Amino acid sequence: MNRPHELARRLDEPSRRDFLSRAAAACLGVGAMPWLEHASLAARGEGRLRRGSARRVIYLFMSGGMSHLDTFDPKAPGSAVMGPTEVIDSAVDGLRLGAGFRHLARQADKLAVVRSLWSNQGAHAQGRYFMHTGYTLRGTIRHPSLGAWTSKLLGPANPTLPAHVAVGDNDVYGPSGGFFESRHYPLPVGDPEDGLRNAHLPKTVSEEQFHRRLDRVAAMDRAFEAKHGEAKIVKAYSEAYEQAVQLMRSKDLAAFDLAQEDEALRDAYGRNEFGQGVLLARRLVEHGVRFVEVNSGGWDTHNENFEALEERIPPIDRAVAALLADLEARGMLDDTLVVLTTEFGRTPEITRDRNGRNHHAKAFSSLLAGGGIKRGHVHGRTDERGDEIVDGKVRVQDFNATIAHALGIPLDFVLNSPSGRPFKVADDGQAVLELFA
Repeated sequence: MNRPHELARRLDEPSRRDFLSRAAAACLGVGAMPWLEHASLAARGEGRLRRGSARRVIYLFMSGGMSHLDTFDPKAPGSAVMGPTEVIDSAVDGLRLGAGFRHLARQADKLAVVRSLWSNQGAHAQGRYFMHTGYTLRGTIRHPSLGAWTSKLLGPANPTLPAHVAVGDNDVYGPSGGFFESRHYPLPVGDPEDGLRNAHLPKTVSEEQFHRRLDRVAAMDRAFEAKHGEAKIVKAYSEAYEQAVQLMRSKDLAAFDLAQEDEALRDAYGRNEFGQGVLLARRLVEHGVRFVEVNSGGWDTHNENFEALEERIPPIDRAVAALLADLEARGMLDDTLVVLTTEFGRTPEITRDRNGRNHHAKAFSSLLAGGGIKRGHVHGRTDERGDEIVDGKVRVQDFNATIAHALGIPLDFVLNSPSGRPFKVADDGQAVLELFA
């Protein structure tokens, strides 16, 4: 037993998903539950799937472009590129972090720090989309994000819970089902303190009334199919009702209830939206959710970079350190992959007029831990200014391929979009095998 102190709007089908939610509320007498279905193994290639050491992913996204220099790739203290940011040693010899990460520094022996990420997308929307999908943003198609691929190819570990959940204020360029069926879209959870809202029948609707309404909806669907033939939208309605009811009846709804956690443990993660979101992610993967993303916004530090990071870093530091200690204590770290990433870094140059840093896509940093990843490891290197990658370049596609490889998703497995175009989980990305133990 763990001791506490140890430690979218969617790009695709937005109107349809909103309508389904409202239809379920109107027809069944329940609130606007997010639209869910079971995920399943792809019909083709089922025998080719292999399971890696990671069974699930907690994906922490720093939206806005986190400065690598002030966090995971600091340079010489007092140098021009560092400004007032101080540097601290960690539990790993030679691995230094920005001084704001005093808790995480003690957990550094569980981390692999990737200091050589490279992107060709230097704008926010395009960068976030690229990081999530491995494909460039286009007007003609919407690509599935990593969580959707995980849902599609691995399916749910718990048949009564969704395989893919997104916590926090995610935008249309973040986690998405893309051209996959709507059941692979993430279940959105806004405020983690609220849990899964509207998951119970209102007092004004009895069980008998509820089932009568379900029967009427089913009859309407059958009549429509008899007249117009099988239609995807009708099937989607039926599955939405079925899955909503299944989730409502699941004993694992308790996974969404943070009140069941020890108060000291909640304090350890941090009594803020991100900290409680990360704790919720741990609860969800513990109950069989495959892929949980937690978003942290506010990293676009064009203005007053150092003042902004004084506010942004501490909740991340506390929550991620608590998560790693918590997963380790529960025996879950070896088969849970923790990812912390962002869409790009920030420039070595500090703007004189605004005391900020601008976008910098050609070199930035991310963290990996658990799931078969090496511990206490640093991959790649930037120059003395943090401007250019000088060793171990990792493209965004390669980073995504590394996550997929950890999950056992074959990188050469092809799925076709509705238009017949072939796609793979990480485009042409190749897993960075040096990152694995």
